[in-house]
This record gives sequence, C-alpha cells and structure tokens, in this order.
Amino acid sequence: MTTRTRKPMLRRAPPAHAMRHAKGQRGIVLLEALIAMLIFMLGVLGLIGLQTSMTSAQTDAKFRADAAYLASEVVGRMWADLGHLNDYNGEDSCSATACSEWRAKVGQLLPGGGASIAVDSTNSDVTVVVRWTSPTGETHQYTTRSAVLGKAS
Repeated sequence: MTTRTRKPMLRRAPPAHAMRHAKGQRGIVLLEALIAMLIFMLGVLGLIGLQTSMTSAQTDAKFRADAAYLASEVVGRMWADLGHLNDYNGEDSCSATACSEWRAKVGQLLPGGGASIAVDSTNSDVTVVVRWTSPTGETHQYTTRSAVLGKAS
C-alpha cells in the first residue's frame, strides 16, 4: 500500500489593496458607534423634554379642574343658603360661615389660591372668580357666572 503525502496548504497573504482597505475600516466602525450613541442620546433627551412638558400640562389641568369644582361647590352652597345670599359677596372675605369654610378650602387645594364672589342682589346673578398661582409662577383664574334664583326663607 502506498501512502500519499499531502502537501501542507499555505495560506496566501491577502492582496495589498485589501490590506489598505481593512486598515481604513477600523475607524469607520468606531465612528458608526459614536454616531449611533449620539442619535440614541438625542432621543433620550427628547423623551425627557416630553415627560417634563406632560407633567407640567397635567399639573395645570389638575388645578383648572379643582378651580372649576370649587366654583361649582360655592354656587351649590349658595343655592342651599338662599336666605344669606348677600353674605357671600366679597373680594377676599365673606360673612357667611359656609363661604368662609369654602374660602379656606380654596387656599388648601390651590397653590396661592384665592377667590372673589360678586352677588348682584337685583337679579341674583353670581360671579365667582377662583385664582391660583402655578408652580412656575404664572397666575391663573377661573370665572363662572350663575343665576341663583329662588325665594329666600
């Protein structure tokens, strides 16, 4: 039996132009990674900005809803206390007990909260203005008008 001997395979060196091309590619991969990180970081910063503006809008909406609720509540208290409707009239204070309790509630629920109530005794029209200052320092107000009609008892 005869044995054949195999010739060892020699690896050929890549051509010179391929070597030059491979050396140039090393920097491209790093540059692509840096650009990808930059794009990712811009996206994260955009999401943080969006979250901030959403939180601010949510806070403002909550205060507006609280102001509307409080204005409706005092009109309801007036309906329940028709005999003392003129006692609710006032810029920063009032003589009706229910009104004083309500004003304290406005101060508790709204930052820098205050209110004014104008009662027109000739036609029983009521204007309620609820004011507050947002955490950013802006002053806001909610105004409602209602006719509180009925026989005073």
